[in-house]
Amino acid sequence: MTGGAPFGNPAVICLWIGFAHDAVWIEVGPLTFDVEHLNLFALVASVIVLVAIFSVRLTSRLALPSLLLFLLMGVVIGENGVGVRFDDANVAHALGFAALAIIIAEGGITADWSKLRKSMPVAGWLATVGVIVSVFVMAALCHWMLGFSWELSILLGAITSPTDAAAVFSVLRTVRLPRRVRTTLEAESGLNDAPTAVLVTLISEGRLHHHDPWQIALIIVGELVLGVLCGLVIGWLGGGLLRRVALQSASLYPLAMLAMIMLGYAVASQLHGSGFAAVYVAALIMGNSGLPHRDDAADFAASLAWVAQIGLFVMLGLLLSPSTLTWPVVGEALVAGLVLTFVARPVSVVSAFVVKRMNPRDLTFLSWAGLRGAVPIVLATIPFAAGVNDSEHLFNLVFVMVVVYTIVTGPTLPWLARRLDLIPPEEPGVAR
Repeated sequence: MTGGAPFGNPAVICLWIGFAHDAVWIEVGPLTFDVEHLNLFALVASVIVLVAIFSVRLTSRLALPSLLLFLLMGVVIGENGVGVRFDDANVAHALGFAALAIIIAEGGITADWSKLRKSMPVAGWLATVGVIVSVFVMAALCHWMLGFSWELSILLGAITSPTDAAAVFSVLRTVRLPRRVRTTLEAESGLNDAPTAVLVTLISEGRLHHHDPWQIALIIVGELVLGVLCGLVIGWLGGGLLRRVALQSASLYPLAMLAMIMLGYAVASQLHGSGFAAVYVAALIMGNSGLPHRDDAADFAASLAWVAQIGLFVMLGLLLSPSTLTWPVVGEALVAGLVLTFVARPVSVVSAFVVKRMNPRDLTFLSWAGLRGAVPIVLATIPFAAGVNDSEHLFNLVFVMVVVYTIVTGPTLPWLARRLDLIPPEEPGVAR
């Protein structure tokens, strides 16, 4: 990204404020324990969090994911707005993965397995085979229609194919749906981050050129299986331990549960497995193991997930340089979004017929409800951090696609649910 002082130190969090030519400028500087700078950081962070919290009601009324407003906040306080300069894709990549792990953990902890298990065949298919179908459709059409290189086309398909847990959960809070549809969307969004993160990483590291397609498939499957196994072991051991150990305070149980889940992420990643798969599986097991103070743990995870969402989206908004969003970039993003929304996503959903026959109403809603959010933008930081050719262009494309098509699809979901008779006509579908 363009900009001034780089945000290159993972420990960089403090905001420095100065004056130049009678105008206020804000620059990100190295971590310091100076009380004045710490107070300034606390002031800015508190204002951002409070504005984000009180804006949630507005986005809920509009049936829009809150992420859009959080992204906008990041852009506004960024280098072309207030003047905060942030351009380190490596830091964004690392912090983005940490935030996604927390968001995925919250989805697993709060999921009800007794309701979820009937949807797992379809959700599992959409999160794996369905994603691969979407990637190939996106890659082929973007290469043909937009003239992108095969590497850029495959990366764009892999980055934009997964749905986003935060966006899906945000909109589903406002739409009453049959259990079969809701749980399918929830489980898919919790599961599909893992395979796409592995695929994007492999492409960004240049390993796609050194392996046959079947070898790439084996690597992805191997990392997923290893991640799931780590999640199963950590979830089972953690659940057993917390049922047997009496902690000093009830408030320690939620913290211990989340620490166990993050341990699953760390162990799986160290073993070169999928950390996201380990997080979701471990969280799902522990959240449904009858642990003491489970409701408190769910509330704690939900609160922490909100903090992660706010910080993540504001950071991603900061990473964008609006000056690089030229009209050709916007035009390419709109075309790619049309391909994703009206071709790739529906084809991937229809492919789920292999595991279960679904009625046309469910298929239509599942196709339209493939909301994107932080996941594609975070995944776009992987090739950016790796220095892949055209990675900044790719990041801008993904950013525009997420914003535009979330605005298009999010508010129309309640209307579509009513039109498809997925909710009774007398129910508004939107929480008042």
